[in-house]
Amino acid sequence: MSDKVVTKPGRDTRWNRILYGFWRVVIGLTLRVYTRGTVEGRENLPDGAFVLAPVHRSYIDTPISTWVQVRRMRYLGKDSMWKWERLGKMFTAMGAIPVSRGSIDREALKRCIDVLTSGQPLVLFPEGERKDGPTVHPLMDGAAFLAAKAGVPLVPVGIAGSDRAMPRKAKFVFPRKVHVIVGEPFMVDTDGRGRASRAQLGAATERLRTEIQALYDRALDRIS
Repeated sequence: MSDKVVTKPGRDTRWNRILYGFWRVVIGLTLRVYTRGTVEGRENLPDGAFVLAPVHRSYIDTPISTWVQVRRMRYLGKDSMWKWERLGKMFTAMGAIPVSRGSIDREALKRCIDVLTSGQPLVLFPEGERKDGPTVHPLMDGAAFLAAKAGVPLVPVGIAGSDRAMPRKAKFVFPRKVHVIVGEPFMVDTDGRGRASRAQLGAATERLRTEIQALYDRALDRIS
């Protein structure tokens, strides 16, 4: 068995869309029925490419994010998932993009920009790894950077209840209510050529944190 890491970003081919749609039904929609999942704010999603930026409280936030639209979206995943070539091809077909954690992965950033400039939406959890509690933690500026570089909107998202449905160290999903709210998109200020200053990225990231917090608070109210 090959231990080669597959690094191709994967095009939005018909086969990829079919495979993504299959797993979206098998995992995403099954999970939605099981958790009585509800979504509001779908009308806020832009046409074309965008960076979807949800709060992150559980492993199931990734399949939950597929609820917001039928169209294939792309995700970042640990590069170790691509250790075996056949599995790597499947993950890529389903929309995942390999990234090395713990360092600045410039190749992954390039793949993300390629995905966005080709018109595909990208899901990126700006808190990084899973966090705990009702307060949105300080965000990394990667979401703002990619949105600025590709010239696409940032879309904040609140997901409430996923940490109850699958808490840390849980081995299975509990039938707990999950509610998702999609916020209004906004653009990152740039110089017009996809270049944002450190101050502009910081301002966009702080705005994103504020809006995710407001959406998360509203979503928590819906399940309380």
